[in-house]
Amino acid sequence: MDRIFEDTETAFALKTDSELERAYFLFRLIANEPLVRIGTAVTNFAIKAHLPVEGLIRATVFDHFCGGVNESDCIPVVDKMWEKGVYSVLDYSVEGKESEDPLDNALAKTLELLDFVKEKKAMPFAVFKPTGYGRFALYQKISEKKELSTAEKAEWGRVVARYEATCKKAYDLDVSLLIDAEESWMQDAADELVEKMMHKYNKEKAVVFNTLQLYRWDRMDYLKELHQRALSQGFKIGIKVVRGAYLEKENDRAAEKGYPTPICDSKKATDENFDACIAYIVENLNSISLFSGTHNEESCYKLMELMEQYGISRDDHRVGFGQLYGMSDHISFNLAQKGYNVAKYVPFGPVNDVMPYLIRRAEENTSVAGQTNRELELIKKERKRRRI
Repeated sequence: MDRIFEDTETAFALKTDSELERAYFLFRLIANEPLVRIGTAVTNFAIKAHLPVEGLIRATVFDHFCGGVNESDCIPVVDKMWEKGVYSVLDYSVEGKESEDPLDNALAKTLELLDFVKEKKAMPFAVFKPTGYGRFALYQKISEKKELSTAEKAEWGRVVARYEATCKKAYDLDVSLLIDAEESWMQDAADELVEKMMHKYNKEKAVVFNTLQLYRWDRMDYLKELHQRALSQGFKIGIKVVRGAYLEKENDRAAEKGYPTPICDSKKATDENFDACIAYIVENLNSISLFSGTHNEESCYKLMELMEQYGISRDDHRVGFGQLYGMSDHISFNLAQKGYNVAKYVPFGPVNDVMPYLIRRAEENTSVAGQTNRELELIKKERKRRRI
């Protein structure tokens, strides 16, 4: 397999010299854990104190990792990436709320996005988070099999109605819908609800996609059980696979509550779990479609090799790669140039509302030192190439 991810000219073709310098500055900053800690604390304080920092945030970290403050704002980013064959997944990255109005607003935004993406070939997916559609504590109570009060049953009915409205519209418009995964202690309720939607709307092909976080050691068993139900009940499965986003929180809660952690016992075990899941899906591609969300180069190469081994064409609609906007351009743009289906998750939303997302991005990058160092190495290589 050709090692295609070293090609920085292709990777950074869309970045101007000044954008490349901004990326270099940001990843150098992110590589410094104490600076990230101080920076996030100062930023949080400045926003809560209503200090005039929005312009500075917008010109630096926001514009690097986000497409804009609204859908229309994202279009130049979407169009530019599409020139290089990279799809976009617009992700309204405002964190989940607890009251009904913001939940209904999230539904309205997702329905609006479905109409929006239907009009552009460059955007084949829409996406939402379970806690965008319902209270975390309600998902948790259902996951723990506790009895709901009358008011909670009515509340859950509204959550189900939000899922139903979104999945039906995605089906009617023939747009794929990615549903994110969250913490393990609320995930069972979300899984059950997404499976109901798959059963209803994935009869002919995968429209509704659930997300598996493969740092959880139990997710392969879940996938195999889901696959058996899908085969017996006659529906297709859509799966987005990721490593996972709540590692420390999962381990801390398990230690605090005294139960075995759901997280694999090592990075190596997580990588093996991820790659085993990819292999299982590719072997069963007639009934499972795959969106591989990873910044891990070796996992991408393994998926490319599997596709070659099984004679799956690079542009087969049942297999896609995905990375976050502002990260791993060496993976996204080199894959697209070779003819694979690849999409960037493009977060958007009001600057202040998206800050929790951006802070989590910075903290995650800091905790994965190899990722940040790899970004810096490639940016340096491209800066040097441009100076020759």
